[in-house]
Amino acid sequence: MVSLTAAMALFVGTHFLMSHPLRGPMVGALGEKGFLGVYSLISLALIAWAGFAYWAADGVQFWYASTWAVAAGHVLMILASILFVGSVIAPNPALVGAGGLLAGMDEPRGVMRITRHPMMWSFALWALVHIALAGRADTLVFAGGIAFLALAGSAGQDARKRRQLGEAWAAYAGKTSYWPRPAWPGILPVVLGAAFYAALVWLHPLLIGRTTRLWEVF
Repeated sequence: MVSLTAAMALFVGTHFLMSHPLRGPMVGALGEKGFLGVYSLISLALIAWAGFAYWAADGVQFWYASTWAVAAGHVLMILASILFVGSVIAPNPALVGAGGLLAGMDEPRGVMRITRHPMMWSFALWALVHIALAGRADTLVFAGGIAFLALAGSAGQDARKRRQLGEAWAAYAGKTSYWPRPAWPGILPVVLGAAFYAALVWLHPLLIGRTTRLWEVF
């Protein structure tokens, strides 16, 4: 647990440092592409360390999820899958370097109608579901760090986009929501998201070694 906690603390901490106080100096020294390359390498190295530490950890079991909790978790995972796939297939002005998309966007499209941070919310929902269903200390540390980074990071994205894009971002933010809200994203994100979710359920025991407990719901 010590290694896992250290890895996640560094993963979250370096994200915030490189996204805010260190971003300007690093971009000045490395250029935008160089900064993104270093940022990505550090992030990949730390999440790999956290992943290996998670597998090796023997976390305390705090609680066991009920069948109703499992059912609710799968519903939220379907939503997370739709948000994730939808954030990839549709123009997303919240992504790094994508602010130029606002010029040709009169209204939010696809999953951006639900939240302007669909990818971040997909990670947050994934993390929160796994915390609730696993009930273990190691999952709380690993997934809790991801949930915190996703939600606080998207708030930080809002602040940075406001500084960078001014009125254009303010107008876009006024038509969208930080918090997920009921909205129809279109048929393609729903179909592809459902297919992605089905693939995750099928692959989960093969890759993770643990069942998703979907069979309990039926």
